[in-house]
Amino acid sequence: MRKRLGMITPSSNSVLEPVTSAMLAGVSGVTAHFSRFRVTEIALDAAALSQFDASVMLPAADLLADAKVDAIAWNGTSASWLGVGRDRSLCEAITARTNVPATTSTLACIDAARALAARRVGLVSPYTDDVQRRIAEVWAEEGIAPHAERHLGLRDNFSFGEVAPATIADMIRAVAAEGADAIVILCTNLDGAALAATLERELDIAVLDSVAVTLWRTLCLAGGDVTALARWGRIFQTMPNIR
Repeated sequence: MRKRLGMITPSSNSVLEPVTSAMLAGVSGVTAHFSRFRVTEIALDAAALSQFDASVMLPAADLLADAKVDAIAWNGTSASWLGVGRDRSLCEAITARTNVPATTSTLACIDAARALAARRVGLVSPYTDDVQRRIAEVWAEEGIAPHAERHLGLRDNFSFGEVAPATIADMIRAVAAEGADAIVILCTNLDGAALAATLERELDIAVLDSVAVTLWRTLCLAGGDVTALARWGRIFQTMPNIR
């Protein structure tokens, strides 16, 4: 049966849509559909945090429901600094409004780390020092205290999509060298999905790109076969019993 996947997307994100579409190219019967709301910067001040109020995110979910999607994802990592409870509440609200199961990038990444039984999770992101520190606190509250990390100190969301894949790969290698057994590329506007499988073979660790993992989890929710995407990394060889 055909599966339609709905993705709520930050307005200034230039990576997740083409990457998701590229990953699904040649996968029969699965399509991704996108709905945007305004996000331009990532910071901890009130103006930046207010971008992620549910009141501006839920209308995007309503529009996706018009396309009869089988699952909806907030394809962004904001709960990693706002608190994971925000995403759980958002998913409940989306499902209550649309009768469609929902997930988010942060929840998907946490699910993936747990599904792979990762013990020493490393984080790679484009974010500023204070945002990265807050992410470490939030993830630790979920029982996943980051083992090592690298970040770029950027604030402008559009700029994240301009980071060269070679830079992302160097960050992953540096975190791996500190003993991580799984690395999360935590940002859906970093162009890291195509690196995952190659670096997994090189480093013999799991590499969990936020865009790829969001697709994995959303397809799981929709009842699709994630193994059709196995060439994109280890996580797609895993079919967890998470509903």
